[in-house]
Amino acid sequence: MDILLETYKDADAEVKLTRDQIKNFVMELFMAGVDTTVAAIRWAMEELINHPNIFKILREEIDSVESLRLHPPSHFLRRLSNKDSKINNFDIQKGTRVFINVYMLMRDPNCYKEPEKFVPELFLGNCTEMKGRDFHYLPFGSGRRGCPGASLATSLLHATIGALVQCFDWKVKDGEKADTEATGIGYSGAFASPLPCYPITRFDPFQE
Repeated sequence: MDILLETYKDADAEVKLTRDQIKNFVMELFMAGVDTTVAAIRWAMEELINHPNIFKILREEIDSVESLRLHPPSHFLRRLSNKDSKINNFDIQKGTRVFINVYMLMRDPNCYKEPEKFVPELFLGNCTEMKGRDFHYLPFGSGRRGCPGASLATSLLHATIGALVQCFDWKVKDGEKADTEATGIGYSGAFASPLPCYPITRFDPFQE
């Protein structure tokens, strides 16, 4: 923010920024840079708490890319057609704004067996293509318009979920489970009905 404001005030700046452009940058920072990562962490933890057997396996160091398949940070990718195209008998004119439903794409039964189930073992022994070049796994989009913060987001996800799983046991009311299929309204597909739970300290990494 400081850099944006300094550039805005600098009369000799190579790039001239307007107030509207700064507002757009800030909006993108919160929507795409913060809200999406928080939503991904919450969805991953909710799936793990709902599946205690898988929670235990994760403690044995299974990588949790599966939660991003079921609950991508953003459910849609936006693209603008730069030329007239024809896809599956649909004519798409130049200048048409196209929305790609990533949520449904990564639950395609042609690509995944039992696509609605949370199965982290699906990715064991596989080198998952995170850049979306196979068009089966696109939590961060694909190509030149893919998410520029994908590396940071995955690092945050691994560090945060790893700490939450390693350092705490998670308790919920007896028999209570969250509806992981119901999503609320919003850019990042937030919970429709969050699962109330509380942490119990299992390991304190700062304790001597």
